[in-house]
Amino acid sequence: MSEANNAAAAPVDKTAIRDAATVIVVRDRGARPSVLMGQRGAKAAFMPNKFVFPGGAVDAADGHVELARPLPSLCSDRLDEDAPLGIANSLAVAAVRELWEETGQILGAPAPWPSDIPSDWLAFAGNGYRPAADSLQFVFRAITPPGRPRRFDARFFLVDAEALQSDPDDFAAAEDELSHLQWIPLDEVRGFDLPFITEVVLAEVTARLHEPGPPASVPFFRNDDEESLFLRLRGGPLTD
Repeated sequence: MSEANNAAAAPVDKTAIRDAATVIVVRDRGARPSVLMGQRGAKAAFMPNKFVFPGGAVDAADGHVELARPLPSLCSDRLDEDAPLGIANSLAVAAVRELWEETGQILGAPAPWPSDIPSDWLAFAGNGYRPAADSLQFVFRAITPPGRPRRFDARFFLVDAEALQSDPDDFAAAEDELSHLQWIPLDEVRGFDLPFITEVVLAEVTARLHEPGPPASVPFFRNDDEESLFLRLRGGPLTD
């Protein structure tokens, strides 16, 4: 995550629900599928020691980054349905940025930047790419339950490792947000220390391994002060 990058710009309300993007990269779908995960630090305020997918909160600057290739329209429309117009672009940019920052992996297209390159993207752009989101699929949404030190409205994006423009085994460019970065086979992943919601998402991912396109409906695990609901986003009103 890049909260530190925003520290000088404006204070962040740690108790507010923040929009966030999480990326599930799947490898070897047709053989022995595995997912890219890393371990959060023992002193992390949110989910210490847990093995998680790369991801983090949307930064204000994400809304000003132009994607070389946008999200699939089905995913973009669904993300914008019950949120401020344009959130889809911000979430997609955040997904690509967080994947880069936390793993050193590149989702991009070889294209020139349309204007000055933001400081957060200098290293990414130095590899010759602009962020691209056409390979991302919106597959899950979850809001952190009340009472946690951090709360996020997280959208989970699934992408195949073949879409990466980088060596999937090279994590040298990663920052130190996650340790023990590795590809974990799906048939072994539940032996790791996982957050509850990650286990739920993994079940959805496993069910979608042989589906080439975005899902017709997206599970939504909604937690608020009154109740917890498991809903589905179908391109219209929320349904149980």
